Amino acid sequence: MKLLIINPGSTSTKIGVYEDETPILDKTLRHETRDLAGYAKMADQYGFRKDAILGVLEEAGIAPEDMDGVVGRGGLLKPMVGGTYRVNEAMLRDLRAGVQGEHASNLGGLIAHEIGLSIGKPAFIVDPVVVDELDPISRVSGHPWIERRSIFHALNQKAIARRYCRDVGKSYFDATVVVAHMGGGISIGVHSKGRVIDVNNALNGEGPFTPERSGALPVGDLVALCYGGKTHDEIKKAITGRGGMVAYFGSNDMKEIEERAKTDAQVRLVLDAMIYQISKEVAAVSTAVHGKVEAILLTGGIAYGKYVTDGITARVGFISKVLAYPGEHELLALAQGALRVLRGEEEGKVYE
Repeated sequence: MKLLIINPGSTSTKIGVYEDETPILDKTLRHETRDLAGYAKMADQYGFRKDAILGVLEEAGIAPEDMDGVVGRGGLLKPMVGGTYRVNEAMLRDLRAGVQGEHASNLGGLIAHEIGLSIGKPAFIVDPVVVDELDPISRVSGHPWIERRSIFHALNQKAIARRYCRDVGKSYFDATVVVAHMGGGISIGVHSKGRVIDVNNALNGEGPFTPERSGALPVGDLVALCYGGKTHDEIKKAITGRGGMVAYFGSNDMKEIEERAKTDAQVRLVLDAMIYQISKEVAAVSTAVHGKVEAILLTGGIAYGKYVTDGITARVGFISKVLAYPGEHELLALAQGALRVLRGEEEGKVYE
């Protein structure tokens, strides 16, 4: 089966064409800021980006009509269980409205629908960041004004958990693993019987600090900052975008940070602190299944760094074996999600 895969980012759109699980086209389209500046809402960009995608396909001599389906990255929709969803009118409405916020990933379903409609083929999204399978006990925050939310790297986390299960010859729905996705943001989830029953909100203020996010800051001190002359925008950026390694050292490049840590004791201390906090979060979510974890899986770009993976392994190896699956294979994960439905291996879910 041939699939067109669409993964929009803030200033780029990654596209792929897959024959089953084999890529025959993998390209990143860069968009100039001035070209995007004229659009009032993120959803308004879908026509511009769709035309850019079709232009690349034409240059590559690939006919959209040859596709068996079109798959877009899922956006900030209402909370949903994981899986592959057919794009429907309810989803399109919520993507256009930005029900949980404006984000480039909202464009994935919109563009997939438009192209799929034009060629008479189905459009899908797979495991968006709002996948919510939390156990009721993990939603309780400590104050009734606030409930814990599930926002994390669901696409890559579930893809890596499934990959591990294929490697060991078992079903994802029979496995219990912890997956640590480590990139610009870090999310650490415990997957039990096909559900992510606990995970830190990786977007805005839970879990370990990251290359560019502050993670869980001491609450009292954060409140003092909020009322100490800092603006709302300054606080938000300090938490997401200008936190973590960016705040300490002005860089989110982990290769650079690891290299500097070899000769700079302060850099090494902060890097070791990040490793320490990741390890604490892995251990913490393991308690959701009473420590009965069969594997801890490290993924994302940071998992390429041996210093980090060795440091985490040294701290959490007592829980279970630790395996590294470095990188983010999102286009493949999107293709695999659609293939499971098209092959009849699972039912396509309905967004309501």
